[in-house]
Amino acid sequence: MTAPRGDHYSYAVYADPAMAASFEGRRFSGPIGKLIADAQEAVIARFLAPIPGRTILDVGTDTGRAAIALARRGAIVTGVDASKEMLAVARLRAAEQGADVTFVDGDAHGLAFATQSFDAVVCLRVLMHTPDWRQSLGELCRVARHRVVFDYPALASAAALQAVTRRIAAAAGSKTEAYRVFSDRAVIDVLRANGFRLADRHRQFVLPIALHKGIGSAAVTRRVEGALGWLGLRSMLGSPVTVVAERCASS
Repeated sequence: MTAPRGDHYSYAVYADPAMAASFEGRRFSGPIGKLIADAQEAVIARFLAPIPGRTILDVGTDTGRAAIALARRGAIVTGVDASKEMLAVARLRAAEQGADVTFVDGDAHGLAFATQSFDAVVCLRVLMHTPDWRQSLGELCRVARHRVVFDYPALASAAALQAVTRRIAAAAGSKTEAYRVFSDRAVIDVLRANGFRLADRHRQFVLPIALHKGIGSAAVTRRVEGALGWLGLRSMLGSPVTVVAERCASS
């Protein structure tokens, strides 16, 4: 299975050493970045429990945050990324934190692992950027023995508006990450085609993450998002959506 790299932005952007060096700060700095990171780790831990002793593949590991967190919880973790620059930072971070993670070069479109070779596979903030998300999700399912955990920005969310503006900017020649958004139905259909069923999902924010970062207060974010959740809006409009899928007994 080949990886459709071409000149797709998702490869060029993350091959930049400056991007790799600043990635952690860009995504997880400040009170909202920490809130996102802590919530993400908690959701993944819940979806993969029990973790100790499980073999887990982190696809699109970036700078290794999820891989390191899982290793520190007792998992046997392999992190894969197409960016050697990102992997260099991930190895350094793992060494600094005393986490035993194996990092290897690889591509979500064609994983160099045997079928059902890991207990679980994790893939965060990746499918939204891949050239062929269906092929990539199929690969996650192929190498997972039991569970797959991944996330995506929802079509029915504020993220969809930002995605449209980014695609327009990219079409106009701007260097931007023109990510895609997903319908729940499309995701479920691909899972079913690969022998998996949706087991649970978590929706995070109703309002755009950029807005929360602009305000810069975790307390305000918790109050506002809590109120929107109480009104039932998170279950309808929350994004990103983190999903855990399980292999069907017949697969």
